[in-house]
Amino acid sequence: MNPASAIRKVFQGIATRSEMFRMFDRHKQRPNRFEGDDSALYAGEWFEIAQEQCDYMLDILPPLWIRGEMFAMREFIFGSVTSVFFTLRIDGRTRYFHGNCDLSDKGSVERMRGAIIERESRPVRAMTREERLEHIWSTTHDDYRGYAGDRWPEQMRGKRTVLLYGGSGDAVLKLLEDLSDVEIAAKLPVQFRHLPETVAA
Repeated sequence: MNPASAIRKVFQGIATRSEMFRMFDRHKQRPNRFEGDDSALYAGEWFEIAQEQCDYMLDILPPLWIRGEMFAMREFIFGSVTSVFFTLRIDGRTRYFHGNCDLSDKGSVERMRGAIIERESRPVRAMTREERLEHIWSTTHDDYRGYAGDRWPEQMRGKRTVLLYGGSGDAVLKLLEDLSDVEIAAKLPVQFRHLPETVAA
């Protein structure tokens, strides 16, 4: 299974309601889904939503807690990982975000809040290679993404894969992490293809 980095943006732009619900379980195709604690896959993921989505989630169930500009969902994803919703003022604008936080780590919510503010306060609009790959994973239909199985070499099994179509119409299954810059650009929406690349903070 893929080890997850700490805090990571997994979608560019403002997610619609359907995109938000889809990203709540963006790893549902993982191997051995119900056989272990996969909380590390989810903890640290975040993306932007609209106010309507934030208000909707607040109204679904009584939250586990509300702390000023943040609230946590009562239902947990895995173990102590749950959804936390943030209303943040960044560069004079009020914006809304969803993040998966591990509440067993007392500092996780504040670290997530700080990471979102730092990332979204950058003066130049840009994306890291990791953000490009995560956006591709988040937006690729389930039929065209998956995990390397038994046919792959042992060291690759469990890693994320995406289906690529060549100019001749042939489909090729490739590890997400091995996509070339040209393949990444082809899979991204036009508005994100030519953004400058930044080094992750």
